Amino acid sequence: MRTALYPGSFDPLTNGHLDVIERAVRLFDRVIVAVAHNDAKVPLFSVDERMALVRDALPPGSGRIEVASFGGLLVEFAREQGASAVIRGLRAISDFEFEFQMALMNRKLEPAVETLFLMPREEYIYVSSRIVKEIARLGGDVSAFLPPAVAVALHKKLERDRR
Repeated sequence: MRTALYPGSFDPLTNGHLDVIERAVRLFDRVIVAVAHNDAKVPLFSVDERMALVRDALPPGSGRIEVASFGGLLVEFAREQGASAVIRGLRAISDFEFEFQMALMNRKLEPAVETLFLMPREEYIYVSSRIVKEIARLGGDVSAFLPPAVAVALHKKLERDRR
């Protein structure tokens, strides 16, 4: 069984993320959406909330897609999960330099794990979790960028934080 990891903070999950997941599932037998614990970032949603939002956004019958969390080295988690590939989404040239460095370092740490770059559909090229959160904080409509349940959760979370 060919397994790939799709790691990220997914804070929050966007339609662009979902598009990359759908593309990855066409290439692999099993795709693990790996929600990262990252002490360097202060996420809006907890890891458990982000995992639940990912699960809720997956289409029915997504039995080949799993959701898990991890901390530490991605290549160690890949080994534990039996993954032969890491999927990374690329939106623009600006993403490439960082992602390229990470892919080369991961290759050095674990040569058996390949990195594949997938681009989302054109309508999601400019969508990022950071920008979507900023638009939502400023009262903008983010429904075109997020799965419906994620948009509702984001709105509720920001409302609670304003109080």
